[in-house]
Amino acid sequence: MSIRIEVTDGVAVLTLDRPERRNAFTGAMARAIGTAYREWEADDAVRVIVLTGAPPAFCAGADIGGGDRTFDKPDSATFSASPVDPPAFALRKPVIAAVNGHAIGIGLTIAMQADIRIVAEDARYAIPQVRLGVLPDAMAHWTVAKVAGMSVAADILLSGRTFDGHEAVRLGLAGRCLPAAEVLPAALAMARDMAVNVAPMSAALSKRLLWDTAIHGYEPGRVAELETESHLRVMGGPDAGEGMRARVDRREPVWSARLSRDWQELGTADVTVSGVCRCLSQ
Repeated sequence: MSIRIEVTDGVAVLTLDRPERRNAFTGAMARAIGTAYREWEADDAVRVIVLTGAPPAFCAGADIGGGDRTFDKPDSATFSASPVDPPAFALRKPVIAAVNGHAIGIGLTIAMQADIRIVAEDARYAIPQVRLGVLPDAMAHWTVAKVAGMSVAADILLSGRTFDGHEAVRLGLAGRCLPAAEVLPAALAMARDMAVNVAPMSAALSKRLLWDTAIHGYEPGRVAELETESHLRVMGGPDAGEGMRARVDRREPVWSARLSRDWQELGTADVTVSGVCRCLSQ
């Protein structure tokens, strides 16, 4: 298997698992990630997803076993430069990228699709495709610019240069950097806390509004409308009461809303998982 999956106490962990190749990325891995994402999106028992790599790397980039034929022209009818479908940001559940080692090329661009990134301080990071005669993939021209800004995107994507975890944080590409051995434990601690203490419907509504605002370029007034709509969905509901009772009682909350049963899309925009991808392709 090119990936390894585990689900424990509401946290799904997907590990890129080709350590002998530094988890070099393949089409089979992309398909397997997409399948896992779709299954977890439909599973109410999964509340948070962690994406990581089997040490010593997160992902060294595309598998270049083909040498100078690695980037031969593919069949245009089946090829996609964004092979993970759906992307992590299209899910309703938080996705944390535990980038616990080198992340090069698509190794970094798939991490940029996550909601939260924790990186290894001494690892090497780059999106170097322009130095290989091709160009960045996995929607990096959109994700990097949205996450860190156009100036950072131009710096990283057009130069293809290499940088470390400290610079990744300074540039806004990651939230924090840690020693490599501490990255996955930190991500798991965050994920476990969120799986227990964050209401699944609240997280889904907040995540969808956050990314939809980036995708559709909502103005503040539209965001205010959608925030109001979302509040009216949850206020007065069982989870709003449970959240306050649990805080007063100093205990873990027991959430009752279920995405598989209770979810409705925000507003009137086409923002289903497939709709998100369609909007990005336009």
